Amino acid sequence: MIPNNLEFLQGVVRQNIKVDVNEFLLKNSAKLEKKDLHWVGKQILSRQKCKIKLPSWFDNFDLILPPPLSIEQSSSFKTAQYKANLFSGNSFADLTGGMGIDCLALSKNFKKGIYFELQNQVAAVAEYNFEKLGVNSIEVLNVNSVEYLNQNNPKFDLIFIDPTRRDENQKKVFQLSDCEPNLIENLGLLLKSSDKILIKASPLLDLSLSIKQLKFIEKIHLLAVENETKEILIEISKGFNSPIQVFTVNFTKSNEQKFDFIFKNEASVPVLFSEPMNYLFEPNAAIMKSGGFKSVAQKLELKKISIHSHLYTSNEYVEFPGRVFKVENCTKVDTKSIKMLIPSGKANLTTRNFPMKVEELRKKLKLEDGGEDYIFATTDSKNNKLLIICRKLI
Repeated sequence: MIPNNLEFLQGVVRQNIKVDVNEFLLKNSAKLEKKDLHWVGKQILSRQKCKIKLPSWFDNFDLILPPPLSIEQSSSFKTAQYKANLFSGNSFADLTGGMGIDCLALSKNFKKGIYFELQNQVAAVAEYNFEKLGVNSIEVLNVNSVEYLNQNNPKFDLIFIDPTRRDENQKKVFQLSDCEPNLIENLGLLLKSSDKILIKASPLLDLSLSIKQLKFIEKIHLLAVENETKEILIEISKGFNSPIQVFTVNFTKSNEQKFDFIFKNEASVPVLFSEPMNYLFEPNAAIMKSGGFKSVAQKLELKKISIHSHLYTSNEYVEFPGRVFKVENCTKVDTKSIKMLIPSGKANLTTRNFPMKVEELRKKLKLEDGGEDYIFATTDSKNNKLLIICRKLI
């Protein structure tokens, strides 16, 4: 809960923000009461966890941060803002409030919102932070959101839900049927309160399985930050029965790499194959997770190295949602050839559809990690093993 001596304890947090938490607990066990010691320790750890994800919260000592586990599952400001830009209206409900980052972002495009949170401490902290941030359009309810919907039958323009991805033993889970609340069982209830549902799911979610399990999916968004998939968003619109659109976004330091396609068309898209040409293209993590491998080739007029390699090539440079390389050489998996082509003995090595792991291949080729050269070890459409030597452009 929120301590009575909050101002003093926040000062202690500020003074020790860079200190190792275990070291802090040992050095201050005799200086602070036990409950205050642990409160400060958790705040330090939570702030350290949110330094990159939520930098403005890291520096704002007027705010109280929720437990570290809530930080882990919370959205970054970039992904929260992306969600907020998808919707607007009079009212929304966040059924699994947590840290409140998504709720805060959504509130900017709605007149009012309800934040639900089962954990007393987390709900109290969120309400405190909303007040400190000057947000008065969000009502905080420390109740079970599913039970509330069942008993009150409220109506919202949007329901947002980010089900807890830990089981009763605190082990991580990621399929929707294993999370709490169970979205497969409770979707009908949610649709009684809103025609629009937005589900935030684990980046490990099985997309094909979820599409079979859920009704009325209109859009799926795959969000990556710095080429690491962070969130899968599933938009459900009551009664929707047209083809599902898939949107992929990779937030980089300089821009947003976007690509979209129709999910059901992917299987029937024709693909051409080729040996490596002037340029090599490697999709970002969001596209890799989406499975839109044929669609990206067709839309950007690229050829694949092979059906399973998910590397693309062209004689012409194109703007691509991922990394782009200039092909310098192509050779068989041979140590002598690599020694001649990479005289520095250093290269950034990647394997795609290749029988050896990176470290095993690096040892075989006698290469150190690093340098300006990039090598993709892969298998072509004729089942030949080859090394594509490149220079990175983007």
